[in-house]
Amino acid sequence: FADEDKKVKERVDAKNAFDGYIHSMRSATEGSGENKGLSEKMDSEEKEKIMDALKDGQSWLDSNPEADAEEIKEKHKEVEGICAPIVSKYYGAGGGGGGGGAEEDEEEAHDEL
Repeated sequence: FADEDKKVKERVDAKNAFDGYIHSMRSATEGSGENKGLSEKMDSEEKEKIMDALKDGQSWLDSNPEADAEEIKEKHKEVEGICAPIVSKYYGAGGGGGGGGAEEDEEEAHDEL
């Protein structure tokens, strides 16, 4: 029974981690919660790409309630692989500066018109 309990716990932990990731990414992308600034920085194409990945992940979770921990972790990695590169552009010293610079250039171009 201990081995069975361990598998159940791993599955629940993996599902909870994936659920949490989907929820926090959705909040950040929709501009709610503590990551509100991220939503303002992303363009609509990036938001759509993230939201599509999150919807896919959520529907996969809903459609596969009996998936084991490994399957859940694989799907989590797949969704994170789509979202992380976009989000990382706006966090950290390197990516954040570059993203901000592009926005400033765009604003200046609008001012000149």
